[in-house]
Amino acid sequence: MRVDYGVRALVELAQRVPFTPMQTSEIAERQKIPEAYLEQLLSAIHREGIIKSRRGPQGGHFLAKEPDQIDLKSVVVALEGNSPPLDCFAQPTECIHSYNCAQKDVWRTVEDAIDNVLSATTIADLANRQKQGALQKA
Repeated sequence: MRVDYGVRALVELAQRVPFTPMQTSEIAERQKIPEAYLEQLLSAIHREGIIKSRRGPQGGHFLAKEPDQIDLKSVVVALEGNSPPLDCFAQPTECIHSYNCAQKDVWRTVEDAIDNVLSATTIADLANRQKQGALQKA
């Protein structure tokens, strides 16, 4: 849910006039995300430099970069960390089967494929897809 909510918030920000602040409450209402939880997610995204925040009556959150420069991989890392899918990837000596594990190569291939898709997909891509979907419904 963290990544889903975080990405939806970023797509919402991408659809605003560039660098126009949007308050957490407005994003939460539009995307049906619990506001307190969204605030935690936006803080994590802010720490990674993906968004900026401004305090005050005209404040809110806005993208720190152009939407086409924010890939999903960086969002996932900001919200979930950069942990491998299996512990043996990070600590191969901890697994007694690591030296001849039949699964390891398959999971490495899966991880590489996911990383490639996430790295190649930007917030701009998703914002455009969402806009196209809305146009088709109209």
